[in-house]
Amino acid sequence: MEKKQKAEAKKNESSKKGQQPNVAVAENEIRVGTRGRVFEGIITKKFPRRIVIEFERMIYVRKYERYARLKTKIHARVPGIMENEVKVGDLIRVHECRPLSKIIHFVVVAKLKDAVEVKK
Repeated sequence: MEKKQKAEAKKNESSKKGQQPNVAVAENEIRVGTRGRVFEGIITKKFPRRIVIEFERMIYVRKYERYARLKTKIHARVPGIMENEVKVGDLIRVHECRPLSKIIHFVVVAKLKDAVEVKK
């Protein structure tokens, strides 16, 4: 009896250690841990299981002592659960993760606004 209880206790401890607080999970997909940077942007293109988001940022140019507006494009993986929810024009949040392919290094975490709300 004591051996069974000890084995169960070890199993519970190991499962607690393996849990990650920042994990994106989808049905029939692998768990992708998130880390690092977080961005919010508008979806410009949509592909199967992948989207392209774009957002603007301000960069200071020392030579001209002015600010320049730059656009950044990021490719992100869409979990299977959210694939039907997101559409072109929506505002979403992406988290950095391990490289999933040559160009995909981010995963979609949340949909913030619909395309209609963003245009207002």
